[in-house]
Amino acid sequence: MVGTSNSTFYPSHHEFTLLGFPGVLQFRRLLFIPFLLLFIIIILTNSVIIHTVRKESSLHAPMYILISLLSITHICGTTNILPKMLLGILFGMNQITLIGCLIQMFFIYFFSMMDCNVLLMMALDRYIAICKPLSYHTIMTRRMLVCLTVASFIRGVIVIVPVIYLASTVNFCGSSTIHHFACEHMALLGLACSNITTNKIVGLSMRVISMTVDLSFLSISYGAIICAALKISTGTLRNKAMHTCGTHALVILVVYFFRLSSSVLYRVSKSVTKDTHNLLSAAYLLVPALANPLIYGLRTNEIRVRMLKTFSQKRVVTKRAT
Repeated sequence: MVGTSNSTFYPSHHEFTLLGFPGVLQFRRLLFIPFLLLFIIIILTNSVIIHTVRKESSLHAPMYILISLLSITHICGTTNILPKMLLGILFGMNQITLIGCLIQMFFIYFFSMMDCNVLLMMALDRYIAICKPLSYHTIMTRRMLVCLTVASFIRGVIVIVPVIYLASTVNFCGSSTIHHFACEHMALLGLACSNITTNKIVGLSMRVISMTVDLSFLSISYGAIICAALKISTGTLRNKAMHTCGTHALVILVVYFFRLSSSVLYRVSKSVTKDTHNLLSAAYLLVPALANPLIYGLRTNEIRVRMLKTFSQKRVVTKRAT
């Protein structure tokens, strides 16, 4: 094959340049401020959720612990991407080794998978709480949460490692510039000069299988939850159950909408610019981390009340000190 023969004449690259948003290259530094503000907001809002859940003993129930775990995932996922991107925009520190690129790629998809895994755990928690309320406290113990979290880690590794391993075996020659702000799978493979058919098949298969399993489980569990909630005779409890389901459904919609839109556009559209691809990638990687703490902070009454209580106490302490 042509790609294979080329790889015998040119050594494979072991260092790359990340060049996000190449269409606005002369104005790239203007992107520093909005992305820096985005980074700060994501870290602050998710940290507030984590701090509130950790400090308030009344929020140590499984549902709030899982919300806190989701925020931890968002912070880790964002920190894996934005600091490197910001340094590249401001100081031109765009170089990354192949090993560094593969490590960043692993964590991009690992934390993305963890995001989905936590949503699955939340669906299971709400299913047991609403459909099997008498057994809830005996099933959803801290031991069970630890086991589910470990299973989520293992699932993420099993799904992602084959993709990363295959990417490490590819020959990269010709251009060494990745037209992306991060080492996404297809962005790196776009520089390959060897056959990447297997990489594409495995990468697409892993994503389709995982998303099909996830969406099927979420649909079945929340379908059962809604049916059980409608049978609750007490109006207050029924409304609370439906409100909780609505909050989780909104978060699920945000996460999977941007994941699907980015994945589909990467594979079916050849006319879309690199900047549009980058923008959609930024949306699917960063918007959930920005939106989810706001959704839970505003729609989850217990968290909202505790947050307001915490900040009001701090204001009182500050006034007394002055």
